[in-house]
Amino acid sequence: MLDKIDLNQTMEKHSYKQELKDLEKRLAFLQTKIQELGIPVICAFEGWSASGKGTLIGRVLYPLDPRHFNVYTMDKINEDSLMRPFLWSFWIKTPSRGRIAIFDKSWNRMILPGAAEKWKLSAAVKSNYFSDVNAFEKQLIDDGTLIIKLFLHISKDEQKKRFKDLEKNPDANWRVNQHDWEQNKEYDNVLKHFNEMIHQTNFSWSPWHIIESNDSKFATIKIYKTIISRVEEEIVRRQVRAEAVETPFVTAEEEDSLRPPKVEAFKVNILSAVDLSKTVKEGEYKHKLSYLQGKIAEQGFKMYTHRKSVAIVYEGWDAAGKGGNIKRLTEQLDPRAYEVVPIAAPSKEELSHHYLWRFYNKMPKDGHLAIFDRSWYGRVMVERIEGFTPEADWRRAYKEINDMEAHLSNHGVIIFKFWLHIDQDEQLARFESRKNDPSKQYKITDEDWRNREKWDEYVTAVDEMLLLTNTRNAPWTVVESNDKKYARIKTLEIVTNELDKQLK
Repeated sequence: MLDKIDLNQTMEKHSYKQELKDLEKRLAFLQTKIQELGIPVICAFEGWSASGKGTLIGRVLYPLDPRHFNVYTMDKINEDSLMRPFLWSFWIKTPSRGRIAIFDKSWNRMILPGAAEKWKLSAAVKSNYFSDVNAFEKQLIDDGTLIIKLFLHISKDEQKKRFKDLEKNPDANWRVNQHDWEQNKEYDNVLKHFNEMIHQTNFSWSPWHIIESNDSKFATIKIYKTIISRVEEEIVRRQVRAEAVETPFVTAEEEDSLRPPKVEAFKVNILSAVDLSKTVKEGEYKHKLSYLQGKIAEQGFKMYTHRKSVAIVYEGWDAAGKGGNIKRLTEQLDPRAYEVVPIAAPSKEELSHHYLWRFYNKMPKDGHLAIFDRSWYGRVMVERIEGFTPEADWRRAYKEINDMEAHLSNHGVIIFKFWLHIDQDEQLARFESRKNDPSKQYKITDEDWRNREKWDEYVTAVDEMLLLTNTRNAPWTVVESNDKKYARIKTLEIVTNELDKQLK
């Protein structure tokens, strides 16, 4: 692949100046269109050491309004990056709609020799690396992000020449280190790894663009043309899609045949089989609660020393007891070691990103615990039932969620997912109790009553969610919660038993 590329491409200075002037104007205009249409754009610059990434990024940014782009140098690794799944560092920097993010080095190179050790990638991450990065790109692209991947390619001799020139310059010799010279010495071997990286991550929906960079003028013009072409294609694609919505070209029958499988294809009855009569006696409850809280407090310290992170997801019916359950689980924990993340309607800033962005921002670092009071599963429940999200989008979310949880698990995050289940009569009794108790009236809202009217729709959605997102490393547990005390003991037992296994 790369070894077949002709690197002798050059450009005359006069032609370069003429073309560049026009291209700068076009790119500046396209930035305004990106803002107007709300297109999030990522430009990922990859390539050899001394291939000119910094210089070429600067040239591309020259005509742009600096208020609407960000540049990230991803070779600098801080503690936060090392203590979380490696894609976290990129997820939290993905651009909001209408903005451009430039990555100097990207998620694609973490598997390369040297980089994998630098980022301390585990064996599980390495074995699932390409599936993780491809899922990351696909999720963003399906949500409307334009990703432009540029590989800056130079020859071994050109790289060596640039290293020597830099070393002669007292103001620039710091830019060449031992690792750079090792890369030049092992050029043919590193070339094979770059070829593999490109081969494994090159798709029609996210292609690589090889930039012949021996001549910087030629490289500059090709980068401009590539970015302009991709942005213009995206604008046209969006216009065509908008026109198709206004004036469909298919009949209603044809449109139905193109839709994803209907919910009935996945119809299951998981919740209806749950035995909600389970209870615990008061004396037994107090004894077990004291024991389990002491146990999880000890495990909290072990989590920190072993650098094991935990994510606990609480979902369930309104008034199912999530708050009380979380309180009992955290009561004896060191408050510095955990965070409870209450999930409400997304903010304006959160809505301007991929829906998973706000959850990645709250993922625990190694040795810590994050408890999500409601979670990313709102995508396939409330957003689905209330019509906030198109059907194609929430159906796609099952795979996106599974991919995200797999990435967390590959890093070593221990994931618990609880659905707190009660029946309609118990929910009604709790609603009435809240309504009649002045100290608890804040807990009951008109939205709770509206949701109750859609009970059957939620049962269908939850059954499907439990079926399609129950995986080996992120399993669901349905917690019988008509008896709140029984539910608290069950969740504590599941968490402490699993942590016993994981922390040995």
